[in-house]
Amino acid sequence: MSVTVRRVYDDPAPGDGTRVLVDRVWPRGLTKEAAHLDEWVKDVAPSGELRVWYGHVPERFAEFRSRYLAELDDPGRRAALDRLRRLMADGPLTLLTATRDVEHSQAAVLAQVLSDERRD
Repeated sequence: MSVTVRRVYDDPAPGDGTRVLVDRVWPRGLTKEAAHLDEWVKDVAPSGELRVWYGHVPERFAEFRSRYLAELDDPGRRAALDRLRRLMADGPLTLLTATRDVEHSQAAVLAQVLSDERRD
């Protein structure tokens, strides 16, 4: 099964499968109807402290990724990540984020974690 990452502001695509918002904060200016979400799994998002520290500065992404992976060991985040695993088992999964740079986002980290697990 595939995992993709897209901006929540983008129109849904036919191959999206289950569409899940993985941000802690609801995207600005977007209604729930316009988001075309199947779920909002906000408990998998990085802590507020980590998010603020990172500030979407690409040069900090490697350190952000490392810190975020450590946060995913937290029981609440682990349960949320397990929810994403179950959704992925049912078919294609699209992780949605409001960030402009999806390649340097928590959604990209999550997609890699889930994809790597599929290969094992």
